[in-house]
Amino acid sequence: MNEKYIELRTRSTFGDIINTYFLFLKHNFKAYTNLYLRYNAISIILTLICSYLLVTGFMGLASRDFRFGMSNNVETESYFIAGVVILLLIVFVTSLINYSFSSAYVAEYANNDGEIDSKNIWRSILNNLGTIIVFILIGALMYGVYLAISVMISFIPLLGMIVQYGLSFTLAAVFGLTFMSIFSSKKSFGEAISEGFDFTFSQFWRIVLFGLVIGILNLMISALIVSIPSVIIGIYVYFSVESSIDLTTNTFATLVFTFGFAMFLLSFIYTQALSQLAYGILYYNINEVKYNGFLQKKIDQIGINE
Repeated sequence: MNEKYIELRTRSTFGDIINTYFLFLKHNFKAYTNLYLRYNAISIILTLICSYLLVTGFMGLASRDFRFGMSNNVETESYFIAGVVILLLIVFVTSLINYSFSSAYVAEYANNDGEIDSKNIWRSILNNLGTIIVFILIGALMYGVYLAISVMISFIPLLGMIVQYGLSFTLAAVFGLTFMSIFSSKKSFGEAISEGFDFTFSQFWRIVLFGLVIGILNLMISALIVSIPSVIIGIYVYFSVESSIDLTTNTFATLVFTFGFAMFLLSFIYTQALSQLAYGILYYNINEVKYNGFLQKKIDQIGINE
């Protein structure tokens, strides 16, 4: 057993669940991040390409003089559109990877007393790939419905904003808990999403508040990650303006903005993965509250020892 193993299958209070999440990050941050970077290599490459296309396309549209290594007859709109298309692809790929990898990681952690075998994680993702793809597609439809509802209620002052946040946290909880159901219990899509909805609405207000707290904390982590490139970009823009440098046609400026925007996207992607870790910890808590599986197992072991 891992000496720093934290038992996730406990009946904890709300504050204890938050504390467990941070203890989990404290003891597993380095190992998790290293493995995360290996699994997200394709996503990182796509993000860099997307950032380059969006930045150069936007700067080309702003200047209407696209000279960044290209001939003047190249339409800048095509680069901007290509960047948007790749961005949508990134959202799909990273959602699949983040939800799957983080869920498999937490399940591997809980089932093996803190010992992580990357091969088991990869094998678990492959074994559930069909279910994952189906859920991602269904999830995209659910998200489309959420966007439609959000647009309709956005015109209602205050109440509309509260309902939007409530729907957002509810949807995130359903996604997170369903993925954990797939990986921890190896359930089919129907069984997993049914359990995801059941767990979400059985403790609705607790889960919505949990999503709010974790969202704020992860936003702070994201802000910390992007703070350094943001300061560098701010200083560069300030001195460039002072020196009368045309940022829309300057090659170095394009590179600086490209890497800065890429860092922003990558930080968002990473905090999405951290959010799924949090929902993984929440899943085991709700599961134990509902079924008492781990407690019953311990009681049975006492009976055997006697």
